[in-house]
Amino acid sequence: MTRIIFVFLFFYSMHTSSQIKHGLRDEQERHIIPRGFVVNTNDHAGEVFFDSDDYARMVRMGANTQVIRLELGRLSDFPGGELEPNYLKKLDTLVALGKNHGIKTVFKMTVYGVDRFVWKEFWQNKKNEYEIYIDAWKVIWNRYSNVSSVLGYDVVNEPRKLTMDISYENLTNKYLIPLYQKIIDESQKINEDKMILFQSIFMNKGEKIDNNQYSEITKPINRKNIIFAPHIYQNDISFIKRNMDRFDKESDMLKAPILIGEWGFPTFATTDTIIEGNLGQLKYRELYIRTAEVFDKMGVGSIKAWFLGNRTMQHFLSGGPSTWSIFSDSTDAGTVERKYITDVISRPFPQTIAGDIQSFLFNHATRSLDVKIKPDNSKGASKIFIGANRHYPDGFSILIGQESVLYYNPLKNVGLEVYKLSTGMDPTDFIWDSNTQKLIVLKWPKTEGAINIKVVPGLRNFD
Repeated sequence: MTRIIFVFLFFYSMHTSSQIKHGLRDEQERHIIPRGFVVNTNDHAGEVFFDSDDYARMVRMGANTQVIRLELGRLSDFPGGELEPNYLKKLDTLVALGKNHGIKTVFKMTVYGVDRFVWKEFWQNKKNEYEIYIDAWKVIWNRYSNVSSVLGYDVVNEPRKLTMDISYENLTNKYLIPLYQKIIDESQKINEDKMILFQSIFMNKGEKIDNNQYSEITKPINRKNIIFAPHIYQNDISFIKRNMDRFDKESDMLKAPILIGEWGFPTFATTDTIIEGNLGQLKYRELYIRTAEVFDKMGVGSIKAWFLGNRTMQHFLSGGPSTWSIFSDSTDAGTVERKYITDVISRPFPQTIAGDIQSFLFNHATRSLDVKIKPDNSKGASKIFIGANRHYPDGFSILIGQESVLYYNPLKNVGLEVYKLSTGMDPTDFIWDSNTQKLIVLKWPKTEGAINIKVVPGLRNFD
C-alpha cells in the first residue's frame, strides 16, 4: 500500500510563530495549500459529465484538489437507494481524471438521491441509520483505500437540526461528535492514513449568529488525521473575518487545520447583466476579494462550489433565482466563466512548497503576489500557481530575495528570462509551465533564513 502522510501544521505552529498554522503536508512532506472546486456528479437537470479538457481547465484555474459530491441514494440501502455499479465507475473516472492532472480527491457525502431523509430520525438511530450510512461510506473507503490521489473523506455534509427540540450545542455534543468518532474509527480500520473532514451543524433558516449559519463546535473530537472543513457563504463583508476568527478558535480546540469545504455566496440570475447596484458584479467581486484576502492571510485552503454550467437555478433566496455555478452557459460542464468571481477564485498562490510557507497574499489591485518561505530543498520541487493567462497578459516578473529577477515575456514565449541573478543561483532551476500556469522551482537558493518571493505584472527594470 502506498502510504500518504499528511502532517498537521497545527502542532508545529505552536512552536514556530512565523509559520502559518493551516495547510497540509504531502507524501514528500512539502507544505501544500489545497485549492479547487466541488465537482458534482449530477445537477437538477440530470447527470453531469467531465472530460480531460475540463480538468485541464481546473488546473489552469489553480486547482490542485477536487471535492466530489457523493449521492447517498446511489451508495446505500436507505429508502429509495441502492448501490449502483455504474455510479462507482463514474467516480473512478473522476478520480483518474484528477490524478492525471495532478489533482487530489476528497469525497463528500450528501443525503441526496433517497426517497426521504429525516434528520431527526437519523440522529435518533432507531432503525440502525448510522450503520446503513457507514456501510455506504465503506463502499468508498474500501474502493479507494490504496488510491494515493484520494486524500480523504468529508463525512457528513451540512448536518441539520430542523424540527428537533434540542439546542445546537446539545445536538453537537450528544449526537454529532459521537457519530464523527464512530465514523472515523470505522474508516481508520480500513486506512488510518486517509484524512477525515468534518463540519458543524447547519443552523435553521433565520438562526444565524454574526450572519453565520453554522453553529459552533465547543468540544474536541479527540481523533487523529482530522480536518475542520467549515463552509462560509458570507454576503456581508463586515462579518467575514469575524466568522473566520471563530473557525480559527474552533480549529485550535479541535487540534485540526482548516480547509474551507465550500465558499462563495451564490450568484443571482440578474448579476450577469448588472454591473453596479446591490446585486451587481462589482459587489460580488469586492465580496470575493475580501473573503480571499482573509483566507490567504490565514493560510487556509479553500474549495469553491461549483465547477458547473448554469443549467438550473436555486429558488431559496429573496433576491430571486441563484446558482453556485461558476460558468454562465447552459451546459453541464460549462465554459463561459463568470469572470467577476472566477478571476478571484483563480488568484495566484503557493501550491506546493519544499519547506515551510510563512505567509502569502495576492493583492488584486496591484496584481502582485507576495510569498515568504523557509525552503528545504531535500523535500523536492516547489510549485507556485501564477495564472499568467488571466492575471499577467502583459507578462510578469519574479523577484527572489533582493538579488534575483526573472521575467516572462508573452510576446517572445521563450520561457523565463534572466534580468539578474544572485551568485550561485542556477536559472535552469526555475521553469515556467504554460500548460498548467505554474512556476516550478527545482531548487531554491541556499539560505539560512527565509526567502521573499514577489510576482509582479510587466517586465520591469529594477535597478
